[in-house]
Amino acid sequence: MIAVFFSAVITPEIAQAEEPKITADAAVLIDAETGQVMYAKKADKRRSPASLTKIMTVILALEMGDLNDVVTVSKKAQNVYIGSQIYLKAGEEIKLGELVKAALMFSANDSTVAIAEHVGLSHDNFVRLMNQKALALGLVETNFVNTNGYSVPNHHSTAYELAVLTRYALQNPTFAKWVGTKEATVHWEGDRTKDIRTTNRLLRNDYPGVNGVKTGTTARAGNCLIASATRSGQQLIAVVLHSRNRYKDASKMLEYGFKEFQEQKVIEKGQVLGEVNVLEGVSQHVRLLAADDIVLKLPEDCDKVQLKKHIPGDLTAPVKKAQKAGYVSVMFNDRELKTVPLITEEKVKEQGKLQKIWQDLTKS
Repeated sequence: MIAVFFSAVITPEIAQAEEPKITADAAVLIDAETGQVMYAKKADKRRSPASLTKIMTVILALEMGDLNDVVTVSKKAQNVYIGSQIYLKAGEEIKLGELVKAALMFSANDSTVAIAEHVGLSHDNFVRLMNQKALALGLVETNFVNTNGYSVPNHHSTAYELAVLTRYALQNPTFAKWVGTKEATVHWEGDRTKDIRTTNRLLRNDYPGVNGVKTGTTARAGNCLIASATRSGQQLIAVVLHSRNRYKDASKMLEYGFKEFQEQKVIEKGQVLGEVNVLEGVSQHVRLLAADDIVLKLPEDCDKVQLKKHIPGDLTAPVKKAQKAGYVSVMFNDRELKTVPLITEEKVKEQGKLQKIWQDLTKS
């Protein structure tokens, strides 16, 4: 297969947009509907995810468990003492849904252990299920060792894969509800309650359009944040890892996505995008056309957009009109956003016997 790079010709109508300058060591901004990457900084580098781990813990609990189940707290869950917790006590009873609430809003580390032991029958078995789910979602650079995000060897993910995970999780209504809630009360079976509020300051401070998601902090991971916001029907997800100012970084990225990206037609249906050789045909070449339009939201500095052609070897006559002959990838920030098939402009008939003989004679 032959791969050819060429730049898309898109004329900016206004001044070029500057990408946000952020302090995070790794970051990514994606469109929640399409998954399109709008900004990336070392987005594929493995890093400690801290409590962003709990997104996977909770989505598994939501998909595999019954939120009305009553969980009996174990000594293992009670003995969690590092970081945020709701101070579970062995023998207490609390519904799975309350543990989920505490994990997402308050980032309670003890609640994730109780979730894992109930849903997975053991903490370690639940972690295995987390890693199976990661692979099912295509998160090949992600590996979990625990349910709460403590920084230990081999517990890692990337900014991009955390964005993919969050995009998936936000499709669950219960997940979306709790990551977008400022304050709530955790109820045990009996009279015990605890008032909690979100750890996400963008949500607490009413950042325009904010509707989630989760913070994470450890000494190794630094200050981490996944933030989601929706404006004019468009939802964006920003991930920042090991940041000196996670809230400012995330807000800069979200503003960049909302303000600087516009719908642009990158490829038009019928546009000539190359040609391919035809063997044993009455014509030696046939032009290749785009089978459809490609319209994407892009910043004005579209010099960063490239079209990458993937054209197979020579075609052999007869060739049909509109026959598929490869495809074109639209690349932005070195990532493939969308593809469109390449089709032949016209049919090419096979050479007649006399023409083949004459061609063979002229070659000899």
